[in-house]
Amino acid sequence: MTKGIIELDASFISTGNAVGKKEFEGPLGQFFDTHDTDDRFGKNTWEKAESEMQRIAFNMALKKAELGFDDIGAIFAGDLLNQCAGSSYGLLGCMIPYFGIYGACSTSGEGIMLASVMTTHKIFDLCAAVTSSHNCSAERQYRTPIEYGGQRAPTSQWTVTGSGAFIIGDGEAGKVKIKAGLPGRVIDKGINDANNMGAAMAPAICDSFCRFFAESGETPDDYDLILTGDLGHEGASILRDIMQIEGYKFGENYTDCGILIFDKNTQDTHSGGSGCGCSASVLSAYVLPEMEKGRFKRVLFVASGAMMSPDSIKQGESIPAVGHLLSFET
Repeated sequence: MTKGIIELDASFISTGNAVGKKEFEGPLGQFFDTHDTDDRFGKNTWEKAESEMQRIAFNMALKKAELGFDDIGAIFAGDLLNQCAGSSYGLLGCMIPYFGIYGACSTSGEGIMLASVMTTHKIFDLCAAVTSSHNCSAERQYRTPIEYGGQRAPTSQWTVTGSGAFIIGDGEAGKVKIKAGLPGRVIDKGINDANNMGAAMAPAICDSFCRFFAESGETPDDYDLILTGDLGHEGASILRDIMQIEGYKFGENYTDCGILIFDKNTQDTHSGGSGCGCSASVLSAYVLPEMEKGRFKRVLFVASGAMMSPDSIKQGESIPAVGHLLSFET
């Protein structure tokens, strides 16, 4: 029995993603499967648009692998909307056993880990992990509707309008292997600023990294890419500092999904991207395909989430966070 690391023998069969206009105009625009020019995806509400993104991303992943709904044993899905309504409505009609999960921005990592456990232990041959976020639906749930025109703090992040879907099978089925996972612990360092998610989440990611390195005996230099999602510029800077205090120095092989998805100089996103759809879309559209091409052979990924609610913020509570770690190899 290990202290925290779960040995996995799973792989990515295929991925799919869909993003909004701002995301398509960013540095990774060429890599996304599809995008929408007005962020509505043909729907009349932002919430319905988010559900439609999930439907599109999931169907895209199935199409690439030439699979149907009946081939998937179970689906793990979640989003930022209350009671994960975006996922349940978006995947309605698939008739696949459904696990609704909530990990805030860490939902992609949580879903991939759970799906990998299921396929590693032969409970299901294939599983899916799907998640999404929408800037407009998240803003009016957690802060104020965009029509209000509230001023954003420099440390605030821009919730990504995007969705990512992953089809996961056993370790021999795909080129990119899911070798290990380490479930995150809830960490709260007293940050209560809802406009600085990076500061709230960085300690939880640090905790997961330190536990993994201590238990595995590996170091940051053993990986071609160390990736977090989604700390943005502010949180990534904090993470570098506290990891160095713990004795682990991150070099040029470290970056964050919230940094990659937007251009800091030309897109007004302040500290970068965030939301369930940020790491899901960056991972599915850019990182995993680059691994298949041979650019990255070993990737260490931690998806982080701020586990707050609209009510907890209104009541002045501090923001607990979690960081789920996964190790990928080709």
